[in-house]
Amino acid sequence: MSGPAPGEPALWEARLVGVVAAALSVFGIAAVYGASSIAAVQAGHSGYTFALRQLGGVIVGLILLIVVARVDYHIWQRFAWPLLGISVLLVLIPVLPGMGGLAPQINGSRRWINLGFATIQPSEIAKFTVVVWTAMLATKKGDTIREFKRGVLPFLVALAPLALLILIEPDFSTAALLFLLAGIVLFTAGARIGHFLLLGIIAVPLGWREMVSAQYRLARVLTFLSPGADLSEANWQITQSMIGIGAGGLFGVGFGQGLQKLGYLPYAYSDFLFSTIGEEWGFIGTATIILLFAMYVGIGFRIARTAPDKFGMLLATGLTALIGVTAFIHIAVTLAIVPTTGLTLPFMSYGRSSLLISLLATGVIINIGAQRAGGRAREGDR
Repeated sequence: MSGPAPGEPALWEARLVGVVAAALSVFGIAAVYGASSIAAVQAGHSGYTFALRQLGGVIVGLILLIVVARVDYHIWQRFAWPLLGISVLLVLIPVLPGMGGLAPQINGSRRWINLGFATIQPSEIAKFTVVVWTAMLATKKGDTIREFKRGVLPFLVALAPLALLILIEPDFSTAALLFLLAGIVLFTAGARIGHFLLLGIIAVPLGWREMVSAQYRLARVLTFLSPGADLSEANWQITQSMIGIGAGGLFGVGFGQGLQKLGYLPYAYSDFLFSTIGEEWGFIGTATIILLFAMYVGIGFRIARTAPDKFGMLLATGLTALIGVTAFIHIAVTLAIVPTTGLTLPFMSYGRSSLLISLLATGVIINIGAQRAGGRAREGDR
């Protein structure tokens, strides 16, 4: 009895990661509707408005995924520098003075560019770009990556301006995430752990300075360290998030029947979507979501481990980490495991920029897995 043909398991894994991404995206449409219907009506729209917008993003994103999955991933290696330049320009637009019409201020931040027919969030594009660019340059540097001056330092110098612009928006969590993603790629490429420890020691006081420079950031940290001390504005979100998840029990209160979205939990359809899922779908729903993300990350890292070349390995690792780390932080915030941040749940939270980048990243991972299945590798790039 003959076994599977060479490459079949790898091709199956590449397809499965796409299926998991599609499942999360479809589940996300239902979750967004359940969390946003009341808010949409209060804003004078139909209760289906946010869900329909999310559906449009899923359709466009899945088409993008299919197209990108058929494009040789090495094209990202060739266009890494232009992508970095474009990302810097896009992130620069919201922070420039006089850009109120093009980049309106929303909830105290200027993170979006209004194109008229759609709104994009440049920092989401920057996450993808940082992974691509870091993977490209780390591949090019080879063993030099183990040196600090010629290996790690150039990455810091190049990425610092991009992170600084995002910090000005202000968006501290995304700026920190950029360095974390770059660090994961560099560590995978062979950078020394001692260099990361040194940078960590330097980063702690700098990070703390940024934390205390904004009262709301400091309040979030103090609230995290003393949960339930008082029901102030600082800990209102996380308190309501925990109430919602606790109310869900094993099976949830029912689809669309959650009470936290009735003005108790701000951003129930974006920054705290996982809490809404916990309330309406219960432990079964949240466990299913965590399992799907665990499958995605496990398959993604397996594809990275068996990638045709070093660039493919680093790119798949970074893009998988982009999804996995963001999902972990979002879920951890809703469970009060880490201080409150503004990171969305990949594939699921309302916001088409995040959705499209997540599906784009998945398409690239699928292509890397498919090329491994086809047995194609670039000699000299290993």
